[in-house]
Amino acid sequence: MPDAMVAARESKAASGTAQQVDVAVVGAGFAGLYLLHRLRKSGLTAIALEEAGDVGGTWYWNRYPGARCDIQTIDYSYTFDPELENAWTWSEKYATQPEILRYLGFVADRYDLRRDIRFNTKVTEAKWDEATERWQLTTSSGTPVSCRHYIMATGCLSAPKPPEIDGVKDFEGKVYFTGRWPHDGVDLAGKRVAVIGTGSSAIQSIPLIAEQAAHLTVFQRTPNFALPAHNGPSPSDRMDIFQSDRAAYREQARQSMTGVPYPQQTVVSWQLSDAERRERFERAWAAGDLVHILTQLWADQAVDIDGNKIVQDLIREKIRAAVNDPETAAALTPHDHPFGAKRPCLDTNYYATYNRPNVTLVNLRQEPIKAITASGITTAKRSVDVDVIVFATGFDAMTGAIRAVHPITGRGGKSLTDVWAQGPQTYLGLTVEGFPNFFMITGPGSPSVLSNMAVSIEQHVDWVVDRIAALRDAGFTTIEPTETAQAGWGRHMTDCSMVTLHRLANTWYTGANVPGKVQGLMPYTGGVGPYRSICDEVTARGMLGFKLTGPNGAAQCNDGEVVSLQPDVRLVLNLLASLNLPPIESMGALGARAFVNEFNKGRPAGRPIGDIVDGTLPGADGPLPYRIYKPATPGPHPVVVYFHGGGWLLGDEQSDEPLCRDLVRRTGMMFVSVGYRHAPEHRFPTAAEDGYAATRWIAEHATELGGRPGPVLVAGWSAGGNIAAVTCQLARDRGGPEIAGQLLVCPVTDCTFDRPSYNDNATGYFLTRSLMYWFWDLYCSPADRTDPRVSPLRGNVAGLPPALVVTCEFDPLRDEGIAYAEAMAAAGVPVEQLRARGHFHSSFAMVDVVITGVAGRVQMAEALRRFAGLPPEVSRGDEASHDHSAPATESRRPRADLRQGGREPFPGCCVKRLALRCSDRCGPRHADPRVGAIFVA
Repeated sequence: MPDAMVAARESKAASGTAQQVDVAVVGAGFAGLYLLHRLRKSGLTAIALEEAGDVGGTWYWNRYPGARCDIQTIDYSYTFDPELENAWTWSEKYATQPEILRYLGFVADRYDLRRDIRFNTKVTEAKWDEATERWQLTTSSGTPVSCRHYIMATGCLSAPKPPEIDGVKDFEGKVYFTGRWPHDGVDLAGKRVAVIGTGSSAIQSIPLIAEQAAHLTVFQRTPNFALPAHNGPSPSDRMDIFQSDRAAYREQARQSMTGVPYPQQTVVSWQLSDAERRERFERAWAAGDLVHILTQLWADQAVDIDGNKIVQDLIREKIRAAVNDPETAAALTPHDHPFGAKRPCLDTNYYATYNRPNVTLVNLRQEPIKAITASGITTAKRSVDVDVIVFATGFDAMTGAIRAVHPITGRGGKSLTDVWAQGPQTYLGLTVEGFPNFFMITGPGSPSVLSNMAVSIEQHVDWVVDRIAALRDAGFTTIEPTETAQAGWGRHMTDCSMVTLHRLANTWYTGANVPGKVQGLMPYTGGVGPYRSICDEVTARGMLGFKLTGPNGAAQCNDGEVVSLQPDVRLVLNLLASLNLPPIESMGALGARAFVNEFNKGRPAGRPIGDIVDGTLPGADGPLPYRIYKPATPGPHPVVVYFHGGGWLLGDEQSDEPLCRDLVRRTGMMFVSVGYRHAPEHRFPTAAEDGYAATRWIAEHATELGGRPGPVLVAGWSAGGNIAAVTCQLARDRGGPEIAGQLLVCPVTDCTFDRPSYNDNATGYFLTRSLMYWFWDLYCSPADRTDPRVSPLRGNVAGLPPALVVTCEFDPLRDEGIAYAEAMAAAGVPVEQLRARGHFHSSFAMVDVVITGVAGRVQMAEALRRFAGLPPEVSRGDEASHDHSAPATESRRPRADLRQGGREPFPGCCVKRLALRCSDRCGPRHADPRVGAIFVA
């Protein structure tokens, strides 16, 4: 519908009389249109208030040359109505702005949505009225609105950022903003044009502007990675998949990490040769698909510094090959952020444009702009006369789009601007505490801009409208998140951000592009599918984290946090639950061992280290196998004797190889992993005596093994932590060997099962109470369980080596580990504790899956180095650019919470690998009997 006709529409409400509706929506883009459709279907009266003259949202305003979507339009489309999909066919893989705008107009007409939209109307104020429990809206059109529920569908990139350069008002030429491009176009033929900025809109528009302008000067502060779009018809292979089963295709998108149905990669970069990595990269480069190159190279590319650097270097090669002038190529090459941490751009001939004789690049890092004058732009080195200045300087993203619309005042006179003064606080990215019946679509705290927006918008809208309808049907009138739930969501957001590289770049994702804006990663980085499951869980658990009120004092409040687990731990446990694995204790000892051994055949061993040597040593009653993990640095190195987990009956000297390799890399120390004898063939005290005998022999032969003579250290996880703790007591009591320190990770320390952690975590976290009963029964008779050689907490804990005791929040063994640390501390032993919030028993052993454990493993490595008399600094390797300063500092205190994670080949890559093994090799009945073998005690 032409703007003039739309503008001619007037509200039927009388001037000055508030229009009464159930729901008011701000915005008429992708989100606003679908909201109107869903609200109508739910029997709710609704109105949309739109500042523009027609539908389209960001696609109404952003009409700059070359404007296109960067998600394939087969995916960047509504999916709620199959008939709509049949009624519209996209002409290109990446549709242009005019075609997308036509599509949104087609949708508005198909569902007769315009009749409920007031165009050319801006909300100038919104206040919550406590007495009526309604939002009262003042509008620019003079007709106020009174609504029960108020929904912001303003989009994430709809508030252009004003220029930050002196003299803009003095410029006598034309000034344009890519985010507010004139609807009748701009004639740049023969003009001297300056483009300021090289973000997405600039990268799309610069090649077309260069074709028109007499001369184009590009002023660049920060180069960005750009990839060829290779635009054209939608790829036939993708269309074939889509057409073969549209419902399955759409459902895969909804459950995926990005909102686009690509599988999770399972191979990590260090498992591939240079040739294999290059082949994968070239295939992705040729595909011209942003999601493909961001997710399909190798599993660790988006979360691991080393894996990401490989991609960066390959793209830099492409830039140097495309740009003739080496100095210009160097200026266009990003070096200040990981690939993908700032949204990469899709381009058509962007880099080649700089080979044109009428294009000049000005590197503002070397010559910043001093001022804009009447005739052009002055830098520290030159003055450039121009006729036109195009600002492609981006948006005040996410929060700006909400706060810029109008003042929003909630319960008790709370101002949203004041509440968000130190950064946005939300629950699920959809609601804000203190603002009843107020919702946001793709707000801060939701996947939004890190996802396919079309998929996220539909999920958000469906959830919000369903909640409003359910509230109405239950007789409640208000809904509002609790302070506890909102704070918990903030912690979960932080946890998620620590497993990606997004926080390592200054971007509009973090607000760094807006002077004075408090910086913090605003979108949810945990993935579209996981986010959807969390929202569903909130509903399934009786609106967890919300308080509801109704007439006559009716109220319901189900307070709490929806996610307490670390994000990768949550994915692992959800996958394990979905596999319906038989309990390990039901397999019998031999079956359980087969379970472990089969799993280990396909598990990545870990990153390369120095040398690995296998051998045997004389144990208490026969030879014991060992495996030595040596650093890549020259020796001799301090020696750590390591004992694997497995409930005294599972595993071997190789079963904790990923953890051993990881700690070798971080400590620069040599680990000797010992294969002790197992129950039920060898019951108590065999494992304890084997551990002590092995430690004594290794200490006596440290030099022969390539280690440093002198005191050794001991370490162990779970049952191995038990053996390490017992070994320290036996070494003290039997005259050696000298042990410099002990690392006990989730150790078994006592034989009682009545501590709170045994009850709180009895089921649901893989290591169950019944599994621990089984382990104990096979290893040790009840009459022997108070022996300190199996329950070290029952022994004398004075005079032991310094210790770091690691416990996990969701672990039956948590409280006995804490009790052992506290007992040693009370006896005068130097003890540090690391209490890992959100983790479960196997978190630190699952190096290739649970990577939020990185900060904890850094703390472990630092402690081991201190115990050995080495400087505490560890080799961070893959976390070279990550900030672990807070957890590292806390590790020196008697107690520490593990608050942050680190890099990960994740989200979901190795979790997905477990599921793939299940479907490929195990058949449909059980899923994978190998999955989870590394999760046991």
